[in-house]
Amino acid sequence: MMTVVTGVTLKTGSEPEWDAAMRERLAAARGRPGWVAAQLLIPLDGQNKRVVIGTWQSRADWQAWHEDEAFAETRARMEGLQEGESAMSWNEVVVDARGEGI
Repeated sequence: MMTVVTGVTLKTGSEPEWDAAMRERLAAARGRPGWVAAQLLIPLDGQNKRVVIGTWQSRADWQAWHEDEAFAETRARMEGLQEGESAMSWNEVVVDARGEGI
């Protein structure tokens, strides 16, 4: 499995709209080949920052999702709400430990 961690800074005041679009994006990702899980985080040091953690079976699965129409629609909306470029890093999952029912 692969996990991609993406950090973005949002334009002040756009946070609710960006979060709603991300919720739509993640709902659309469910059921996609290779999708495992995702989390949307707000760092404690910045209410206009977001960290997205996405876990996929492979990077190829993630790439195929980025070519999907549902992804493209949310991308167009979200990019106008962000400041600057996003920062992304890829990580190979070595251990995946979760609580019961998760």
